[in-house]
Amino acid sequence: MNDLTPDDIDNKLIDQVVDVLKTVFDPEIPVNIFDLGLIYKIDLGDNNSILIDMTLTAPGCPVAQTFPGTVENAVKSLDWVSDVSVELVWEPPWTMDRMTEAAKLELGMM
Repeated sequence: MNDLTPDDIDNKLIDQVVDVLKTVFDPEIPVNIFDLGLIYKIDLGDNNSILIDMTLTAPGCPVAQTFPGTVENAVKSLDWVSDVSVELVWEPPWTMDRMTEAAKLELGMM
């Protein structure tokens, strides 16, 4: 008997997305985009689609045009994902406060 609820399954799927996002690194800072705090929202949509709101460290970031596609392709590598939509957002603005302790430690900020 399977005791998993739909919420449990959704959480496991989102955890898999987070694991993939942790393999994508900011091109200018040697930290993955999840621990850097660039991912604002991950939603599981209909038919196993993934909706992601992310930001960049600065609006003038040189990869602003291409990086959302990099993130999209990484998440599409999960075999159960049917579609990925990455929305680049600027509100709230990214600050170093969004970084995890692991990211701060890796960058020598702790």
